[in-house]
Amino acid sequence: MQNVNIVNLGLVVTTLGRIDSLRRLLDSLKGRLTADDCLVVVAQANRPEVNALAAEFRSNNFRIDVINSTRGASLGRNAGVAALPVGADYLLSFPNDTTWFPVGSIETLRGLPDDFTTGALTVVDENGAKFALPEPGTPIDRWNVWCVIEMGMLVRQSAFNAVGGFDPDIGTGAASPWQAGEATDLLLKLQRAGLTDDFAWQPPTLALGGIADARGLSRVERRHKLRAYGRGLGRLVTHWRYPIWWRIAFIGGGLAFGIRHPSTSELGDGWWVFLGRFEGALGRTLGRPVHVQAVRR
Repeated sequence: MQNVNIVNLGLVVTTLGRIDSLRRLLDSLKGRLTADDCLVVVAQANRPEVNALAAEFRSNNFRIDVINSTRGASLGRNAGVAALPVGADYLLSFPNDTTWFPVGSIETLRGLPDDFTTGALTVVDENGAKFALPEPGTPIDRWNVWCVIEMGMLVRQSAFNAVGGFDPDIGTGAASPWQAGEATDLLLKLQRAGLTDDFAWQPPTLALGGIADARGLSRVERRHKLRAYGRGLGRLVTHWRYPIWWRIAFIGGGLAFGIRHPSTSELGDGWWVFLGRFEGALGRTLGRPVHVQAVRR
């Protein structure tokens, strides 16, 4: 594949109005976007403050559109893609409001082949890469698709629209108990539609900066989030009909979460991951009614 045109970037970020972290994201993009790129900020809280921040950065070569939506990252991302200017088949990226683009990353994205359809880049936090991606050239399949998280996903707008975008009923902030897995679900839909045949795992030199999921959370908040995320992932293994043996291993493997992530969790956290995955595979929550959203702030 060869470059013919410069890739136009469509960046869509949902935010609850965390201004300091959103400012860092915008700072990382300043002077690096062109008039043919577009950043859509979907404000799901604190819209006046988000509008004021966007006005600081907006210029002829830095197009920022601010829209609003009800809560839910998947719903917001879909709304953001729909709000992109008509006429360009953007290469989509979905940074969080707590992520940023290191030096050289935007330029590398812009240099991807103009027929690039789907791929993934590494997301790095203070503890290193959130997931180690397969080597470039490795085919994507239903086993390694779990390595891709929303912030690291790259997808052409036409392919995104062809499969209906993210499922708004799953993912962080959705009104359902299934608080994770929207990227995996989208990629499995793209794979089923034959739109991942040329999936491109990017080398680790192309990375997005981020923060650890548990940063700033109390023990109770962290375990609530782990359980909520576990429910979303547990639902996927049933919905997408993974083999029974794999479902059992995936659910049971949640117990080892604290062992596998000692820098960000405690040994007892594994129980909450296991419980969430079990609830997801079962299709319902257990015990007394719970606040289903992964985070409240």
